[in-house]
Amino acid sequence: MKRNRPTIQTVAEHAGVSRGTVDRVLNNRSYVSAEVRERILRAIEETGYVAPRQARPVEETKNYPPLRLGVLLPNWTGPFKTEVSSGIEAARRKLADYHVEIRVCVCETDLPVECIEHLDALVEWGAQGIALCALNDILIETKVGELADRGIPCITLNSDLPNSRRLCFVGQDYTKSGRIAAELLSKCVPRDAHILAMVGNLEYHGHRTRLDGFCARMHELGFSSAQIEITETYNNYRLTCDKVRQALQGTPDLAAIYMVNRSVTGCTDALRQAGMTDQIRVVAHDLSARTKSLLQEGSLDFTITQDMYRQGYLPLMLLRELLHKGVRPQEDQIATSISIICSQNIE
Repeated sequence: MKRNRPTIQTVAEHAGVSRGTVDRVLNNRSYVSAEVRERILRAIEETGYVAPRQARPVEETKNYPPLRLGVLLPNWTGPFKTEVSSGIEAARRKLADYHVEIRVCVCETDLPVECIEHLDALVEWGAQGIALCALNDILIETKVGELADRGIPCITLNSDLPNSRRLCFVGQDYTKSGRIAAELLSKCVPRDAHILAMVGNLEYHGHRTRLDGFCARMHELGFSSAQIEITETYNNYRLTCDKVRQALQGTPDLAAIYMVNRSVTGCTDALRQAGMTDQIRVVAHDLSARTKSLLQEGSLDFTITQDMYRQGYLPLMLLRELLHKGVRPQEDQIATSISIICSQNIE
């Protein structure tokens, strides 16, 4: 008896999800948790499902020479590590048939010299193209230029190096996401209110650009620079807690906190300990299991998400297209999606 070919419905039933969720994974769209995405990918493998556009003669994959691609990531945890790593692994699976080998290096510090050492190590390994998320530092920008001179293209992800000779950038439009945060907060507080803007690390282009977009929009809406206190906490939980406590003591009319900072729990814990959760509005970025719970309990009002899975996946696909086929990216900056999440639309 002839066995029926597996369909998207087959995969959905096998993974215990909807057909729409399977379709989002097949099309590399965001807003699917890493755990669900992995479950669907396993279901695809176990059922033997092949999307129509993926069916191709085996001969196509035999004509490409071996290719080595490197990835360099910062020492960030949380959704960045989970989602970006998931995208990288999806690219690894996708490109395996084309003889592409991928090596990932992760920095332990924010020191530019460590980043450069990892880039050198990837080149020594034989990387012919590199995807990286790194500090916006002149030494790193110079290194990317040197790699370009050697014919090793680099694509930045999540945080850009706009003054380097990188091939392109894959990530969120951070100016726009910062302006969205300002628009949200401006509607939640009085016009004479004070706001604390907590940035992780201003040496990362993404953090600084978000903050610039936020401040620019707040000024357009009538908020003065004196009403916005900016503090840098390097994504450190304890430092974030301490800075929030200091702001609460020194600024009696503090009405909102903008978190350009991954230590959102440092902020919400300090507010909870001070009994100020209901009085202070908080807007953050990205969506993790912890931020979901903070949204549900009311400690966090909004979070603005980005497609970090695609930031891990797309740079490797673009490098392969360039190095195997000579096809350059059509855009200098490839923006990933932006969504506003509150307690009522958590997937």
